[in-house]
Amino acid sequence: MFPLSDDNPTYRTPLVTIAILVLMLGVWIVVQGAGLDAPHLAATVCNWGLVPAELTALRDVGFAIPIGPGMACVIDAEPVNLATPLLSMFLHGSWGHVLSNALFLWVFGNNVEDAMGRARFIIFYLVCGLAAAATHVLLDPASPVPTVGASGAISGTLGAYLLMYPRAPVRMFIPPLFLLRFPAWLVLCWWFAMQFLSGLPQLFDPSPDLSGGVAVWAHVGGFVCGLLLGRIFEDPALVAARRAALAARRTTLAIR
Repeated sequence: MFPLSDDNPTYRTPLVTIAILVLMLGVWIVVQGAGLDAPHLAATVCNWGLVPAELTALRDVGFAIPIGPGMACVIDAEPVNLATPLLSMFLHGSWGHVLSNALFLWVFGNNVEDAMGRARFIIFYLVCGLAAAATHVLLDPASPVPTVGASGAISGTLGAYLLMYPRAPVRMFIPPLFLLRFPAWLVLCWWFAMQFLSGLPQLFDPSPDLSGGVAVWAHVGGFVCGLLLGRIFEDPALVAARRAALAARRTTLAIR
């Protein structure tokens, strides 16, 4: 089940959301080679992905973990490790990974940007991504597994959307053929519940196999951060202008 669109028009063109989407896809295609060269893809994930053990020094330098046939990620002490919580937000592991993140960001990010404004949304997005990374590290500080993806930052955007537009209708595609509309609060609460429940086994056995290799607690941390900070980053002037514009649009449609 995944979202296709929402019935929630924007007041301004979501330039930041578009820019993040272009950057995500650009990094995937140009920097990571669109996943066409497995050793190169593995190198980008290992070198620039977030590895908790490299930040906490709870694994010895040289410790290796297999990442594919004949390939392994090795714990190191390079200075770039300090930047991986930020760098990893713009890296992905597959076409499915990057496209699913892009879809969620497009459906929900444009309206959150509409309420925050462009500058505030940039800061909010990065803060949520860093909060997600911190949650992942805190709950599995000795993990040698590299983590990449914009999911944590996008999860924060979902949390803010739930706070701002709980009743907005969201069109959901349910394979193989169903296309249904649900209120945003139901879609996003269901999504959060699935992340939380998927992460519970990791509290007792922090193995990537228990969640299919997905850093679900990063999603939880990002989502909670978005809920907590959404109103703080909201721009009251933009919210008022948006409401006035949408009210005027509804009035015009009613007259017609």
